[in-house]
Amino acid sequence: MLHFLKERSYDIVRMLVYQIAIALFGISLAIATGSKDGTGGIAPLQLATSILSILFYLILIYTKTWELGAADAGSIKRGEEGTTRLAGLYMALFASIPNLLLAILITLGTFLSDISFFGNVGAGAATVALLIEGMYTGLLAVNVNGVPLNSMWFMWFLIIIPLVITATAAYYAGTKEFRIFPVAPKKD
Repeated sequence: MLHFLKERSYDIVRMLVYQIAIALFGISLAIATGSKDGTGGIAPLQLATSILSILFYLILIYTKTWELGAADAGSIKRGEEGTTRLAGLYMALFASIPNLLLAILITLGTFLSDISFFGNVGAGAATVALLIEGMYTGLLAVNVNGVPLNSMWFMWFLIIIPLVITATAAYYAGTKEFRIFPVAPKKD
């Protein structure tokens, strides 16, 4: 696994950079469209822009991870040591470590809020999570039974799933050279 981390550290960091860049984009859109709908709920435009930001992020991850899978297809077919069709999964899991740590801190802050230290750590982690997972801002502002999703501890764990599924599927599809998005014809 150490060899994998050395070999793929650039790609893992690139996934994190994409996440932060799209998070800032998502926060910008959420702020621009963030007026309430008059009933105390989320504005429909804010929810729509949040969903579009998430899709944009996942498409970006898909295309870049697919390219990595396609580049490794020959090595995997030859059975070279250290190559696996699950590299997309591993890269996504390593790139999700900051999100997972924040989710754990938020969970501790939620369940141990009687202890001021954990309450403060949970609140700080929630603030950082909203910044680095900003594409989900509009979606997390949705109220369920009068409670916004961002105050439900398990939502911070669920946010990790789309990246992991997308990167795993994209890398595998790349190794099989299966395309969801067609290649544009080259102009001569």
